[in-house]
Amino acid sequence: MKKLLSNDYLILILRVVLGCVFIVASIEKAANPASFTVSIDNYKLLPHAVAAVIATVLPWIELLCGLALVFGVRTGGGALLSSMMLGVFTIAVVSALLRGLDISCGCFTQDPNVGKVGWLKVGENLLLILASIFLLFSTGVRFSIERHLSSRSSAT
Repeated sequence: MKKLLSNDYLILILRVVLGCVFIVASIEKAANPASFTVSIDNYKLLPHAVAAVIATVLPWIELLCGLALVFGVRTGGGALLSSMMLGVFTIAVVSALLRGLDISCGCFTQDPNVGKVGWLKVGENLLLILASIFLLFSTGVRFSIERHLSSRSSAT
């Protein structure tokens, strides 16, 4: 297991894939927070005012998290944050499914006819959570900006 957690190529692939998922997911949400507020409201879990604040802030957190993962800057923090966001989202999806809501997940588009919540979405999220947790405990930094920044500071 220790060897797997330090496999630089696997870590790079997981970082880039997970980071790109978060970057792509953030784009339409950041461009149209009002539509994203509607998507959050559709889950019927939060007051509208709270949904509006989340819809304004969350896309930027997703973007920063995605960039941190792709470039390998504070990978542990990005992995922790991504696993927490995915965990909360997965709970919301399961809640919507158990309550029989027929809604769009609001992940990559705010089109209400695309990306309906379902058990497949839960499975996808669980795989992404596993990738996040793997990155949280990984030790490989070979292909990261963080490695170059730490080698510069130790050289001076």
